[in-house]
Amino acid sequence: MSSDLNTGDLYPGLSAGPALEPERNEAEHPPYIVVVKVGGNELDDPAFLEGLSLAVRAVQAEGYIPVVVHGGGKTIAAYQEKLGLTPHFIEGLRVTDEPSLDVAEMVLSGLTNKRIVRALVNAGIRAAGFSGVDDGTIYVEKMWHPLGDLGRVGDIQDVDPHLIYALIDAGIVPVISPISFGAHDALSYNVNADHAATAIAARLGAIKLVFVSNVPGILVAGRVVRAVTADQAEQWIDEGIITGGMIPKVRSAINAVQGGVAQAVITNLAGVQENGGTGVIGARSVA
Repeated sequence: MSSDLNTGDLYPGLSAGPALEPERNEAEHPPYIVVVKVGGNELDDPAFLEGLSLAVRAVQAEGYIPVVVHGGGKTIAAYQEKLGLTPHFIEGLRVTDEPSLDVAEMVLSGLTNKRIVRALVNAGIRAAGFSGVDDGTIYVEKMWHPLGDLGRVGDIQDVDPHLIYALIDAGIVPVISPISFGAHDALSYNVNADHAATAIAARLGAIKLVFVSNVPGILVAGRVVRAVTADQAEQWIDEGIITGGMIPKVRSAINAVQGGVAQAVITNLAGVQENGGTGVIGARSVA
């Protein structure tokens, strides 16, 4: 897999800039990594956090190295409302003005990140949390979207895996908040956690990227679809079968496969342990 990562390839139609290329030594890190992306809707639930710990244990028991990337949308929205800030979204992407960015950074890199770390450590799993700002792990520029201004939302330019590999080498599970570092202005930016997980999985050459949701997979007529091609998924988006926050998950899964990730799966915690969920396969068609 190429060592270059540029969102012009991962996210067609969105802005991209030149990739930043710090020196790397990735030869000693084989692709036995499973990136587990968890959403924010259940991360204040102790039972969900316990289930996440079991899922991470299951990944380790299969001989793989887990890397956790998380969101925190529910808690962000709750704190925005407490401060009189109204959440807005464009195609499932959170619009983030400066006051909302402050809330997102506090929630994602602080409260939510440490909830996950505490749960893993309590389960006997060595874990450490950080954000894309730390050690310049995720470099971004402002993202432009054809449907509106997203504010302080980052378009990923590069992922530097040094800190991730340092933790892996020490036997510690990385737990990563998607708040990221502005490549040209040194500001913090909010990044959709699905996009961050995709970029990290592609850079690490992960064998699998699992998008954990509160549903067992993509549901059609109340049943989980075991596999879907990129073309069919796009058709379902157009038809309104796939909606809201599931849209960027599906597109991120497509982009993960295009970026060299062996598998991209959308499922819940039980699916992580049981190899269930919906696998997104094939490349997105180009007009």
